[in-house]
Amino acid sequence: MLENLNFALVLKQLLVSAPGILFGLTIHEFAHGWAADKMGDPTARLAGRLTLNPLAHLDPIGTLLLFIAHFGWAKPVPINPLRFKEPRKGIIIVSSAGALANIICALVFGLIIRVAFPVAQWYAQAFSTDWIMPSLLVRILFMISVYTMFFNLILAIFNLIPIPPLDGSHILFGLLKPKTAQKLVWLERYGPMILIGLIIIGSFSGFSIFGYIILPPVSWGSYLFSGHQIGLLFAFVNLFLGGGGF
Repeated sequence: MLENLNFALVLKQLLVSAPGILFGLTIHEFAHGWAADKMGDPTARLAGRLTLNPLAHLDPIGTLLLFIAHFGWAKPVPINPLRFKEPRKGIIIVSSAGALANIICALVFGLIIRVAFPVAQWYAQAFSTDWIMPSLLVRILFMISVYTMFFNLILAIFNLIPIPPLDGSHILFGLLKPKTAQKLVWLERYGPMILIGLIIIGSFSGFSIFGYIILPPVSWGSYLFSGHQIGLLFAFVNLFLGGGGF
C-alpha cells in the first residue's frame, strides 16, 4: 500500500491546504475571544488569545490529527460567561462568532476564486505541464483559495451542530428557555462521547452522518461564494497538483 503512495503529491496537497486549515482554526478562536471581549469578558485578551498568530491557538495533537485523520481541534479560548454584560445573549453571540468568522473567510476566498478561475482555466488548457512562473503563481493562489474556502465552510457548519462541546450546543442552550435547557444538561456530559462515537462509526463504516449533514450546505456555500461547483474546483486542483508545473 505504501509503495503506491505518491509522497510528492501528498506533500503538494499539504502545502496548499495548510494555510487554509491553520488560518481557519486561528480566525475561529480569535473571533470567540474578540466577541467575548466586546461582551464584557476580557479573559481571552488577558490570556494573550486576541491575536491572529496561529501559535497562540493551535493544539499540537489536534492540529496533527487534523492533517492525518481529517479530524482535530484548536485550543479553546478561555471564556467566563459570568462576566458578560448580558450572559444569555453573550453566550449566543460568542458561540456564533467563530462560525461567522469562518463563513466570512470562505466568502472572501470564494470571491478570489471567482476572479482566479477563468485565468486558472486558461492556464490549465494552455500550459498543463509547463513550468511558467505566472501560471505557477495563479495555480498556487487558486488551490490555496479553494482549500481555504472549503475548510472554513466545513469548520463553520461542523461547529454549528448542536452537540457539546461544539458551538451549536451553546447556541441552542442559549436560545432555549432555562427549564427546557436544564432537561438537556445530560448532553454536556455525554455529548463528547456521542460526537467521537459518530465520527468513529463513520470512519469505519463509510456511512458518515456528518457527511450528510455537512456536505450539502458546504457544497451550496461553495457554489454561492465562488460561482462554481466544489467538484469542478477540486478537479482543477487535482489537475494542477498532478501536473508537471507544480
